[in-house]
This record gives sequence, C-alpha cells and structure tokens, in this order.
Amino acid sequence: MTLFYFFVMIKYRQDRKAEEMTKYYLAIDIGASSGRHIVGWLEDNKLRTEEVYRFSNGNEQKAGRLVWNAEKLFSEVKNGLKRAKEAGKTPSFIGIDTWAVDYALLDGAGERIGEVYAYRDSRTHRASGAVHKILPFAELYGRTGIQFQPFNTVYQLYADKLSGKIDGAESFLMLPDYLDYRLTGVKKQEYTNATSTGLVNAVTHEWDGEIIQKLGLPRNLFGELAQPGTVVGEFSEEIRKELGYNATVVLPATHDTASAVLAAPIGQSSPYISSGTWSLLGIEQNAAHTDEGSRRANYSNEGSIGFGFRYQKNIMGLWLIQSVRNELAEKPSFATLEQMARCKKSEYFIDVNDNRFLSPDSMIGEIRSAVGKPLGLAGVMRTVYDSLARSYAQAVKELERNTDRIYDTLHVIGGGSKDGFLNELTAEATGKKVLAGPAEATALGNLVMQMIGTGELGGLAEARHMIENSFEIKEV
Repeated sequence: MTLFYFFVMIKYRQDRKAEEMTKYYLAIDIGASSGRHIVGWLEDNKLRTEEVYRFSNGNEQKAGRLVWNAEKLFSEVKNGLKRAKEAGKTPSFIGIDTWAVDYALLDGAGERIGEVYAYRDSRTHRASGAVHKILPFAELYGRTGIQFQPFNTVYQLYADKLSGKIDGAESFLMLPDYLDYRLTGVKKQEYTNATSTGLVNAVTHEWDGEIIQKLGLPRNLFGELAQPGTVVGEFSEEIRKELGYNATVVLPATHDTASAVLAAPIGQSSPYISSGTWSLLGIEQNAAHTDEGSRRANYSNEGSIGFGFRYQKNIMGLWLIQSVRNELAEKPSFATLEQMARCKKSEYFIDVNDNRFLSPDSMIGEIRSAVGKPLGLAGVMRTVYDSLARSYAQAVKELERNTDRIYDTLHVIGGGSKDGFLNELTAEATGKKVLAGPAEATALGNLVMQMIGTGELGGLAEARHMIENSFEIKEV
C-alpha cells in the first residue's frame, strides 16, 4: 500500500464517519410548476443544503376539469426520498410543504374520493355566489380574515357539496397533509395551511363551527389543528420496505408561503414579498386585521407559528411570465425573457390581479387584449414587469395605510428574488430599499421548522439568524 493510498483511505473513513454522525433533514417543497427535495444539516454553526431531486409539476385536464395528478406527486415524493439515500444523505426527519387551498377527501377506508382539483379550475364560480347568499363575504372576512379568491377552499368544498362529491367523505386533508398520510398512515391537519381555507376563525384559531354549520358541511371532517413542529409519525411499514429506511415526518409550516416567510430575516418592522408563481406581499402581525379597510384592499390574514399572522395580499406573480414562456415553442430561458423586458421601453400597464389572467387559453393573447395593442414578445414582457412592480407599489401603500406605519425596507424572498430587473423596478416603484434572498426560502423555512420541532434549534430567532449568516442576501 502506497503512502498516498493510505492517506486517501484514512480521509475516506473520516468522511464516512462524519456522514454517519450527521443528522440530515429533508425538505420536500412542492410548487405549482415544480417540486424539489433539499437536504439540510448543521455544520460549523451554519445551515448547509443540497438539492438531491427535482421534478416538474402542473395541472392536468381530466374529464373537462383541471386537476393535480395526486398519484404522480406521491410517486415523485418517494423518488426524491430514494435519491436522498442514494446520495449518502439519508434523512432522519422530513417535512412536506405545498401551495395552499387544494385538498383530498377520503372515504371511511382511507381511500381518496375522486380527483384532487386544481385551484385554477372554474368549478367554484357558481359555488362562491351560493356561499355568499348564505354568508355574505363581509361576514366571512370578519370571522376568518381571509381575502376573497374565487378558488378559496370554502368555495371548493361547497362545490363538492353541490356535486355530491362530499357525500360519504370521512376525512378532509390539505394536500401536504394527504401526502404525509400516504407516508405514515397518520392524519394531521396543519394550522398554517388550514387558515388559507377561509374556514378557521381568526380569534379562536380553530375551525369556525358556525361557518361549517351554516354551509351544511360535515362537521366530522374538521378535527384538531396541529402547529408546525408537530411530529406526524414514522414511515409506515410498507414505505420503509419500499425505501429501505425509516424516517420521522414532522410538520413544517405546510403552506409554502408560511415556510418561506419563516426563512426571511425580518420582523414586524419589515414587509416581504414571497416571489414565485404567486407574489405574496405582507408583514408579520400578532393579531388579524379584519377591519373594513383590510377587506376592501383584499388583504388576507394567514396563520403562522405560535398563532401569529401573515397580513398579506396575493398578487398574480411570476405565473404571468411562466405562462408566456410555456406558450413559446423555443422555450427561452427566464434570463432571456428578463433581458427582453429590460431592453424594451416602458409603455403599458395591466391589472395583474384581474381574473382574466388566472387560467387563460393564451396568456400572450390575454395581455395583448388587455392592452388593446398587438404587442411583440418584448412588449408583452415589459408590460408584465412594469405591471407587477406597480402592483407591488400599490400593495405597499395599502399595507402602510392599514397598519398606520411607513416602512423603509422590502425583503424579496423565494425564486423570484433572483430576477434582478424585477427587483430594480420594485425598488423604483415603491421607493423602498429592496433586499433580495434567500432564493430557496420555502425549503429553508421547512428545514428550520423541523429543527425547531425536534429541538436542534431553540426557536425562530435563532433559525433566522443562522439563515442570515448562511446564505447571501443582496441589496438592490
């Protein structure tokens, strides 16, 4: 054995020993267009991460409806769990987050009833009007603090009542809770995602029994709400055999925006934009704002850890850019589309929150129609960029008015924080200092909540300080 080979073997054994001693956490972060599995661990007082798996996602057409392929999503969850083991980073703990409002109904045998409908499907148009005849929106908002969106879960569940789909349902699980159930056999209803339904009381932090009773929804579907950090359970025997290892599932803040905001280096003095398919602009608050000004501005009060709130507004976000790109045969990079917008003169604006942009047959055609001009691709992109920045500026003004405070800094987190031109336009339109990053905020928030729940981190302040010292945050 040569001396070189001897030292190589020593280093290999040291690395293997360190790997075996490291406690790995896995964040499974599933968005409307893609999902990712990111392993995290603590090393030298910093949070280290490695993406081990990524997959595409999107709505599918089935029997004339927009749905999510729930079986494909669960299969991709397992694929990423296998890949983590293959990468030598077998997780001890995992947490799953997704977007809000969508869910699965289960029968008495624990089997899914029908499809998991996608929020962009139009089936709630009739249901929302029927709900408001029973409970005017002003009353719903006063009880829950959740802004009006035509796809809110309360309207989806009432659509299920009208269609008969809810008949025979014994369980109601938001999508990440359903995926947890498939891994463990344990049913939990996590608080932050539950608040997005429009069915949780903003004062009691529990399901609002009066809303449920007036709408005639089955009361047995709504159980005890679990806080982020709660242990769901270990893998079922079937999953252990399939994956070749065991792990414990822990609830992060399962609503992806809630997880993202937990990773932001902010407090109640600084607003944020969680920038992705949707842009969520808001600020953390101890209590919900259910006043008339907040309702008219369509601000929402969504739950956070410790029964706090994210007082925020949903803005259509990068969905507009994603949809434009998906229509183009050559599929240019997002960087190319950004550069096209940067080089085009500012001319037109659209209301990015108009429902016409929610799920159009052609996003390019809908933008041209809204402007009333036959814009080229560069003109379409510049219109989207300018209009997003203007919508952020309007939302900041509403936020300052409704909280009676002026803010000097705006934190942009999530994948959209990497879009330099949009950040520049946002700083110009709002007049605020813009700080960008971390880009993988949702996965980071997921990871640190697992660490808090299992006792490896002492709390949110410690977690945010660690993230700030572990990842780059740029001033625009």
